[in-house]
This record gives sequence, structure tokens and C-alpha cells, in this order.
Amino acid sequence: MRAIVYCRVSTDKTTQETSLARQKEELLKLAERHHISVVECIEEKESGYEIDRNGIFTMLDYFAAGEADCLVIQDETRLGRGNTKIALFHQLHKLQIPIYTAIHDGELELSESDSMVLQIVGIVEEYQRKIHNAKIKRGMKRAVSQGYNPAKNLANQHQATGRDRIDFPMEEVIRLRQNKLTFDEITKTLNGMGYDVSKATVHRRYQEFRKT
Repeated sequence: MRAIVYCRVSTDKTTQETSLARQKEELLKLAERHHISVVECIEEKESGYEIDRNGIFTMLDYFAAGEADCLVIQDETRLGRGNTKIALFHQLHKLQIPIYTAIHDGELELSESDSMVLQIVGIVEEYQRKIHNAKIKRGMKRAVSQGYNPAKNLANQHQATGRDRIDFPMEEVIRLRQNKLTFDEITKTLNGMGYDVSKATVHRRYQEFRKT
């Protein structure tokens, strides 16, 4: 497996430098014991209650792009505290990312209360997704009835008999990435705009754009 090692302390005091260094050393040893290769080691000095952290977005981007398979942290409080911790647990669960902790010397075991909250959040999100999809479906039907042709979202149809390259606004993808949205969030936004595109396609086209 490929891991992101995440280390965090809550302040930028110089005394915390030792704590960060100790966390990093301990987590690298944990990864080695479990034969996990480390893709990147992220170190932050931020409050655990704050979700708007550069390191967190970097970590999630690695997972969303399929460039890492698991997370290695000292304990669950290093990932976050309070609602932030639950939100990040939920996001990692959706991405199917296992969490390894030093305190467990292996994969994290969620508490019963955290597991219950995540189940509730998952149920609520599923119903929100159903409502969102229903709105898109109704909007698409209304647009088609008014003359909209969804086939126009496929470019170069005259050049091939199979499914062609999907056309969607790359400038919107770039703008959303600059605003720190994940590829999953960008894909859902494009889907809501009527573009039937997958996360893998969005990520691949974004990488192609960066190389040009």
C-alpha cells in the first residue's frame, strides 16, 4: 500500500517542532513495520477544529486521484477534533481509505459513538443525493422538452461510431481546483450542470491540460 503520513500540532510554537519531528519518526517506523510505502509526509501547525487546512486538502487530493491508498496518523485527534474529525472520517470512508494509527499499531478502530454518527451521516447524505439526482433528472426532462439536445455534449461524433470524447468546460474545472475542490466535488458540480462525466475522466483531462 501507498500511504500519506499526516502529522499535526495545534500551535506554531518552537517547542512543538520536537513534537512534529517525533510524530514523523514514529509514523515512518509504523509504515515500515506494516510494509507500507510513504508517498508524502505532511506536517501542519493548525487547530484540529479547523477544517480549512492546506495539508488536509493535499491529502484528500492524493486519495481522490488514486495516488495513495491509506492514511497514517499518530491518533485520531491528529486528523481533527469535534465535527471536523467526523467530517474527515466520513470523507475518507467514502474514498475507501483505511487509517493506520501509532496508538493502535495498526488500522484504526472507531469508537461505537463515532461509528453511529457516521452511519447517520451516510443515511442523510444518501437521501440528499437522491433529492439532488431527482432535481437533475426533472431539469433535464424540462430542458429536452424545450429543445435541448444532450448529444451536443459529445464532440467529434462524425469521427467515430462509439462513445466520443465528452466535452465539458475545462475552465470551470480549473477554477474549482483553484478553489481547493476535490475531483469528486468537481465531478458532482459538472454533473449538476448537465455534463455526464466521471471523476476519472475529469482527473485525466485535468492532468492532460497541465501537461500542455
